[in-house]
Parts: sequence; structure tokens; C-alpha cells
Amino acid sequence: MTNKPTNKPTPSIDEDLVFGRHPAIAALQSAEEQTVNKVFLQDSVQKEFATQILNLTKRLHVLVSRVPKAKLDDLVQGQNHQGVVVALAAFPYATIDDILAKAKAAGQPPFIVVLDNVEDPHNLGSIIRTADAAGVHGVIIGKHRAALLTGTVAKASAGAISRVPVARVTNLSRAIESLKKQGVWVFGTAVNGEDFTQWNAGGPIAIVIGNEGKGISPGVVKLLDGTVTIPMAGQIQSLNASVAAGIIMYKVFLTRRDGGH
Repeated sequence: MTNKPTNKPTPSIDEDLVFGRHPAIAALQSAEEQTVNKVFLQDSVQKEFATQILNLTKRLHVLVSRVPKAKLDDLVQGQNHQGVVVALAAFPYATIDDILAKAKAAGQPPFIVVLDNVEDPHNLGSIIRTADAAGVHGVIIGKHRAALLTGTVAKASAGAISRVPVARVTNLSRAIESLKKQGVWVFGTAVNGEDFTQWNAGGPIAIVIGNEGKGISPGVVKLLDGTVTIPMAGQIQSLNASVAAGIIMYKVFLTRRDGGH
């Protein structure tokens, strides 16, 4: 699928990169919304071609990054990209319905982790690994400004990526609203929240973990049913996103194990 000469080594990449104008256009024309991670378009490419690519990506709600030629050269390790690179998802995404169906099939109330612009692929992989261990039915991520499913994420997840459904949504707020309409209680982490050790973590529940630096975005905060905090003794009053997610996930896990459904 990738347009590359046979006399050059295959790039070591985390995603399936399709490059060259005809292969890229063909990939975008046949792609489903969930299968394209990102499109890189050379900033000096001809306007007519740029318009063609932008029209195709609009249907897919895909982020397009205008970048210099050197960036594209680096992505494909000097091969002939003709001004465009399409990054296809290396692993399949699920839907929110798939996640809810998994919980129903297990005869359990939904237990979901929602990641609000978590950007570090190692954090995403670690969270998926812990989610698998803690009995989470699925993870929801946003489509933009967030780590997506790549080989790096798969490695960090230690294989859990094949067992924990990950849904990628265009609008995280709408996804949360949909969960709430289906009876799921949505909680997030916050400095001034309820002590997580005293938190009633039973029932159908979704946990929102915010961006590594900015936390949970204001639009998402408004939708939360409550917030919890992890007490700390040190001077640093925040934890790595994957560590915080792990602590909160295990609170829910222990509540369920001990019969607090």
C-alpha cells in the first residue's frame, strides 16, 4: 500500500504510512473515519492539490498538518512522498457501543476510562495496560491533540491493546453526554475533589483523566457528575497521568471486587 522504491530500506515507523499523491488520494477515498490517524501535507504544495486533499479529509474529520518538506522527508526516511503522507491507524478502533456491549456481555455495569487530550503515547499504553488488569471495559480517546493507537502504544501496553477496546471520537463532550444518557456516572480528577478513598466508586462509571499539563478541559469539567482527588504529602501536587489513572482505576476495581456494585 505504501509507495516506496525496492532499493531502499523499509522505514521503521509506528503507523502505516501511505505516501505519494496517487496512493494517498486512493487511501483517503477508500478510508473509513476511524482508520486515518493524521495527514501531513507539505506547506508549499500546489493549491489545487492541497484543496483536493483537504476536501477528502473533511469527510473523514481528519486533522491535517501543514509541514515543511524536511518533516515529510524525515517521516518517510527520504523516500519520494510528493508532498503528502497519510498516517493510517496501526490498530483497529472500537465504538462506544462496542464497549457498552462488552460490559453487558460480562453482566457488569460499564467501567470506562475517558482520556481528555492525553498526548504521551507511553501514558496511553500504560493506561491501557492497567485498564486491562483492573477490569475496565474500554477506553475512549479524542481524535485531535491526543495520542492515538500506534506501535509505541502497543508496546507500552504489553499486549493489552488487543484486549481493551479503544474508541476514538470526534467530540469528547458529546461522547460523555451519550454515556450519561445511558446511565453512566462520569467522574474526573481534580485537586479540590473528594478524597478518592472515601469515594463511592460503585455502579456504572466512567473516569476522565486529563491532559498531562492542563488537566481536564473546561468543557468536559462542566459535564462531570463529581470529582475526586488523590491526597499527596509532597510538594508536587500532581501525578503522572498514567499513575493517577492507575490509582483511580484500582479504587473502582476494589469496590467491585468487594461487592460494591
